[in-house]
Amino acid sequence: MTTLSQLKDSSPRWLKDASDTLTRAYALRTAGSRLVPDFLIVGTKRGGTTSMFNYLLMHPGVLGLFPQLRGRKSTDYFFKERGRGDHWYRSHFHTGMYRKMVERRLGYGPVSGEASPYYLWDPRVAPQVQQLCSGVKAIALLRDPVERAWSHYQERVHNGVEPLSFEAALAAEDNRLAGEEEKMLADPDYYSSAHDFYAYRGRGVYLPQLQNWRASFPAEQMLVLRSEDMYLDVQGTFDKVTDYLEIPRFALPNTKTFNAITQSKIPEGIRRELGAFYAPHNAELAEYLGRSPLWA
Repeated sequence: MTTLSQLKDSSPRWLKDASDTLTRAYALRTAGSRLVPDFLIVGTKRGGTTSMFNYLLMHPGVLGLFPQLRGRKSTDYFFKERGRGDHWYRSHFHTGMYRKMVERRLGYGPVSGEASPYYLWDPRVAPQVQQLCSGVKAIALLRDPVERAWSHYQERVHNGVEPLSFEAALAAEDNRLAGEEEKMLADPDYYSSAHDFYAYRGRGVYLPQLQNWRASFPAEQMLVLRSEDMYLDVQGTFDKVTDYLEIPRFALPNTKTFNAITQSKIPEGIRRELGAFYAPHNAELAEYLGRSPLWA
């Protein structure tokens, strides 16, 4: 039997566009009855955010963004789409009536959320989330920052937006990002592609990012996981997440990695240089989290 998603994928482009327009119009008209998210997977970039979100969508008690057949993981609202307003943001989640219907079927309340690796990195996001969704639970996946930086760089090259070598990109990072955070803090609607694309080194300094979130949310509203633990034991890490979200544990039918890219090996000299740079930051993070060691 052909599913609605398959039917839409095989439809002409104009029909897909018309369907999206009508669906979004309906969602906006009913936004007042739609609930804010229960959870946000906030990062880090190249740390498994996409994989964890896809694992959660396999759970019968987890709702994706409305409409789910679009398969989106993020609205980008808190850093790129703020000008659309809270009404627009709520239109991406399900109505209270629909959630009650799902609850009757499951025997427990479902949860909904979105995922964006930029939410951890942008210093404006946590206080904005707190104003709109004060009860939300955040999930942060932190990857070895050396490997994260290299993976981030290779993704940018793969996407055609990074012309420099990795060594040159690291050397250019400060100049590329100069003044961008100040512009962001001065204007909540300002989106900086440089801050998003080219912070290869900076995004791996995790402690200030976590402290920024914990300035807006208590510790019990943020679950911090190592990406490597998820890669080694997907089901075990997933169980920790479902326990945190207070939904029943669920045996995943698929534990493949999502959004992976083919990577070459990081140049050894740059690995040593980045390792030395991150060593004190990682030590401070380990002390803050009470976990040591985090990465060799």
